[in-house]
Amino acid sequence: MRTCLLPARKLIALAFAVLFSAAIAVSQDSSDRPPWARKSKPKATTTTSPPLAPDKSPPEPVNKNNSDTSNADEAAQRNRIKVSVNLVNVLVSVLDEDNRPAPDLPVEAFQLFEEGVRQKIEIFESETTQPLEIVLMIDASLSAHKEISFEEQAAAHFIAQVLRPADHLAVFAIDENVTQIAAFSDNVAALQNAVHRIPAGAGTSIYDAVLLGSRALERRGEDRRRVIILVTDGGETTSNADFEAARKAAVRANTLLYSIIVRPVKNESGRNTAGEHAIETITDTSGGAIFFPDSPQDLDIIFDRIDRELRTQYRLGYYPNPRGPANTYRSIDVKVLDTYKVRHRKTYLTGPQ
Repeated sequence: MRTCLLPARKLIALAFAVLFSAAIAVSQDSSDRPPWARKSKPKATTTTSPPLAPDKSPPEPVNKNNSDTSNADEAAQRNRIKVSVNLVNVLVSVLDEDNRPAPDLPVEAFQLFEEGVRQKIEIFESETTQPLEIVLMIDASLSAHKEISFEEQAAAHFIAQVLRPADHLAVFAIDENVTQIAAFSDNVAALQNAVHRIPAGAGTSIYDAVLLGSRALERRGEDRRRVIILVTDGGETTSNADFEAARKAAVRANTLLYSIIVRPVKNESGRNTAGEHAIETITDTSGGAIFFPDSPQDLDIIFDRIDRELRTQYRLGYYPNPRGPANTYRSIDVKVLDTYKVRHRKTYLTGPQ
């Protein structure tokens, strides 16, 4: 029996010795000991796998605050609008000594001034492709009505000739009232039909026509050329608006006015010339042209000239420096080197600051 217990006691003693050694080891590795007294741990070894192929797709943008991007976009949009508003566009017709359009001139041939100060030309198109918005206004008063058939035929031919894709034209009749016969459209047949439906009237309201036509154009797109073609005998009699209101409306809308004065009486002493002189002044201010056909048969030739000029216009754009005060009229002058004749709008109205 004693021989069996002895090994058991040895085993118990050995177990106590092992536990005591482990306790000492743990106490020596305690974090309470100063660093120099701690046992250093063996470094762990890791198995590395081959590196993954890099992801070639660009990283997704991180936006922790969506409102930041929104605000930035709004600010950029405001800046674009501001730049667009500040830009002044000037349509320029350049004619040679035979009154034919002079195309293909370089930008170096042009000098542009505002209030006498030379401006830097930022935009230059030698043959602008800006779409047209045209108001065709035909005098239907009794004094002009005897020539109405010639006017209608020439106008119908012009409509078919001038309209290109993206262009629009509206037809108005002028008498004691100003009546829209056809809304803005590119439907040539419908517009031609409208021209042939103009009824005879009594008076002639030229100032009202220019004012209302300009307002109609002002509601069209900013990036379009705005044109009024006025066919009349020039005898202003029944307008509610006056000359200055009509002129200001044309300037504000940047309207290009082409006037065709069909004179029933050739002798000035026998007709009302006050309307003619007013139309001539507004036409010159807008940069358009005025025509006095010798006979109704000349209308086709005149409409052809207008069409050719509209297709060969130069467009100059600049940012005024210095910029004028808000809501003031600023003078514009364009000079072309050599002996060319130049037509362009003479003034514009500044917007709000």
